[in-house]
Amino acid sequence: MRRIRAAVVALGLALVLASPALAATEVTFWSAPNPPQEVFWRQMAERFNASQDEIRVTVRAMAESPSSEATILTALAGGTAPTGSENIFIGFGSQLFESGALVPLDTLPGWEELIKARNMEQSIEAWKFPDGHYYILPIYANAMLFGWRIDLLKELGYQEPPRTYSEVIEVGRRLRERDRSMFLLARPALAQNTWWERWFDFLLLYNAASDGQPFISGADITADEEAAIGVLQFYKELNDHQLLLTRTVTDPFATGLSIWQELGPWTFSDWAERFPELQYGVHFTLTPPPVPDHVPADQPVKTFADAKGLVIYAQSSPEEQQALFEFIRWVFSDPANDLEWLEVTGLPPVRDDLAANPVFQEFFEANPVLRPYAEALPYAVPPFTNSRFADIQTTLSDEGLLPVLAGRKSPETAWRDAKAAIQAILDR
Repeated sequence: MRRIRAAVVALGLALVLASPALAATEVTFWSAPNPPQEVFWRQMAERFNASQDEIRVTVRAMAESPSSEATILTALAGGTAPTGSENIFIGFGSQLFESGALVPLDTLPGWEELIKARNMEQSIEAWKFPDGHYYILPIYANAMLFGWRIDLLKELGYQEPPRTYSEVIEVGRRLRERDRSMFLLARPALAQNTWWERWFDFLLLYNAASDGQPFISGADITADEEAAIGVLQFYKELNDHQLLLTRTVTDPFATGLSIWQELGPWTFSDWAERFPELQYGVHFTLTPPPVPDHVPADQPVKTFADAKGLVIYAQSSPEEQQALFEFIRWVFSDPANDLEWLEVTGLPPVRDDLAANPVFQEFFEANPVLRPYAEALPYAVPPFTNSRFADIQTTLSDEGLLPVLAGRKSPETAWRDAKAAIQAILDR
């Protein structure tokens, strides 16, 4: 009997000791299929798990074959989705939203506190869905800027890069008069209808020209028509003056074949190895997109944001949803974690104060070429919120930009045709 009582006591003690782990809410988070991002999230989960006993976060990298989007859709269809994941851009998020797969994050306790703590009150506005809720918390945004070869501009007699459409045309014409083998812009994608390329040419300039007016809202085209036609007209003039090179060439900007190019912040780690002679502030500089001539010089210029964020899936239980959100709040309420994200991944975190917050100053002092991207973040517009993004942007190419550059349509006709075809897609 004494042995039985001892066994019962031992069993009870074991259950007591084990109870915190048994009571902990288990959640799973899928990181992007990118090793630096996986490293970051695993480190965060380890620290969070060690800080408390109520929640246990497991991080796994999502599969990217055939694509990360396909992996998520398959998991949702099979009922095996994680509690949440990152690597969601707003167009794919729209597909998930329309299928009812996402939790409206702003309905979870602590949302407003998180947005304030991360200092993203301005940036978050562009992520609002048509129903007024927020289903994606943006993690990083690559605000697109333009590079100018200031060494070659100075040879042409310019001390500063051009700001407006007419100034850009003037620079290009002077360049071609000086050397017919050089071009203002080398961009083969201008002759292709690849849907995502329109982010980096038409929509990039459109955001600047329209001051970020939404291109599409819900099932309606809400674009600024003057801005849209103006962008097409600008590309037409560039083409008419033979300032564009649309055949494939290798590293035209870095080698000096062209003097103007859209650049993302991911560019410079590659340049450091392949073109160490290219020095920021000496050979090239960075500017916002050019704007129509009537835009005041003191007006901040909007641009396009190649941006992604995280979501929580509605398949999970309310307890799991809140538990994962507690982890997310823990991560992003501390700017030191955003600094670690920046150092580990090289991707600028979505913070309105990224360029000014003292936490990040040492990083930008060591990486001055990335500071303009931080300064542009509050003015960077993510892709429009619509699940038919690929069809819409392919149509924008086929009915709008490409026929203008081929001389088959005027900018006005091209916009009219593109707008009608896009609206037909939205009405389906």
